[in-house]
Amino acid sequence: MNIFIELPTWLGDTVMTTPSIEALIHKYPHAKITFFGSYVSTQVLRAHPNSLYIKLDESKKENFRIFWLYKTAKELGSFDLAISFRSSFTSKLFLWFLDAKKKIQYKKNFYSGHQVQKYAKTLHLTPKDLKLYQKPYTYARPTLGLNPGATYGSAKRWYPKEFAKVANHFAKNYDIVIFGGPNEVKIANEVENLISTKVMNLAGKTDITKLIEKIAGLSLFVTNDSGPMHIAATYKIPTLTLFGPTKHDETSQWNNPNSYIISHDLECAPCMKRVCPLKTHECMKGIKADEVIEVLENHLSLER
Repeated sequence: MNIFIELPTWLGDTVMTTPSIEALIHKYPHAKITFFGSYVSTQVLRAHPNSLYIKLDESKKENFRIFWLYKTAKELGSFDLAISFRSSFTSKLFLWFLDAKKKIQYKKNFYSGHQVQKYAKTLHLTPKDLKLYQKPYTYARPTLGLNPGATYGSAKRWYPKEFAKVANHFAKNYDIVIFGGPNEVKIANEVENLISTKVMNLAGKTDITKLIEKIAGLSLFVTNDSGPMHIAATYKIPTLTLFGPTKHDETSQWNNPNSYIISHDLECAPCMKRVCPLKTHECMKGIKADEVIEVLENHLSLER
């Protein structure tokens, strides 16, 4: 079985396709998969044992994007099944260009429920668990991870001083690691500068493989709604997620029994905006470190 899969652009969305991909592999255990997508998304699944070929989507760099997609589709050869987990017109066009016996494209807003379920319903499959194949990193001591960034926009981000208060509270019993992408170095540095002990600041210093490995080895994780949150869910890391402007019933951690959400569910939420339209940012500003510490100590921490 030769399968083509176009992955979502974002890290978290890609992780949320893995229950569908695993269900597909359960149905076709010897399938060979060609993964197509952004650098981030293809790196997430590069280690998959059924991965035959990785092709980066570089069409946006081309002057004639449609021609690049057509040429690439023909170069990739033929498939028994072609799937796109993207709903865009260009993805629809690319599927049309591909030589495949059967073609399936994800339709945004066509299904209800958690995003994992939406992807699975597209394929008429029952989703499996989240699955990544990178090996967890082994830390010397119990380790608390902090993820103060969120690629989607500032509205999803909790405040550096609050992250730092949490870290300072647990620093005696946990080593502290700060995560973040290349565009989140500034906020990660702000958090580091407010923490009273030495920390490992990995913001902008890890590739996707190392990011997954380091998150997979954590003892505890505090994060905004983000891609790293879904990585933590994959490895069942005890996680507290801070939700403000986004829909936690659709994008929270999937099947992580060690997951806890703090959301004040204001009337204006979920607005789904990248920047707070009211200029107050109360959905995140109203969450304080003491509330997070109480949850960690009573529900998730190794100290309980």
